[in-house]
Amino acid sequence: MNEQVVHGIPNRTAMKAGDIVSLDMGVRLNGYYGDSAVTVPIGAVSEDVKRLLRVTQEALDQGIAQVKLGGRISDIGHAIQQHVEANGFSVVREFVGHGIGASLHEEPQIANYGEPGRGPRLAEGMTLAIEPMVNMGKPAVKVLADGWTAVTKDGSLSAHFEHTVAVTKNGPLVLTMRPVPAGKAGR
Repeated sequence: MNEQVVHGIPNRTAMKAGDIVSLDMGVRLNGYYGDSAVTVPIGAVSEDVKRLLRVTQEALDQGIAQVKLGGRISDIGHAIQQHVEANGFSVVREFVGHGIGASLHEEPQIANYGEPGRGPRLAEGMTLAIEPMVNMGKPAVKVLADGWTAVTKDGSLSAHFEHTVAVTKNGPLVLTMRPVPAGKAGR
């Protein structure tokens, strides 16, 4: 919750109004993996927290928009970083998105920052897990004594959104799009 970036281990800590919690979900079906994450508010949250969630979702959308035949992997991270930092937040650098398919984590790694025009070219049939992790404070994280849970080093809030996306000749195909209930915003 809150300052946990990724890999939080469920425990008996009670959630309360104003908290945020990230749900990172995976599935294996017919020998292939899908990976998706969303960060949700618990009850009413502050305007700053709403903005963190919105900007992180928008950063994911900006990254997905870069999934074009012939584009470069780093174009995705560059778009994410530009949007996040333009809105006063920071991008986690220790954890990245990844290729996905017959294994959950495959090459290439997809950083959420960097210069455009670098890395492998995007080719039809590639499947990518794009997952910006955005902090309200500084980008640094640390791993807790459990050896697994990553939290923001400065204790600031962190949001995480992710989709599995296929590269097609017609542009990005989001394979993990969730239906939006009537009258609700978000994905």
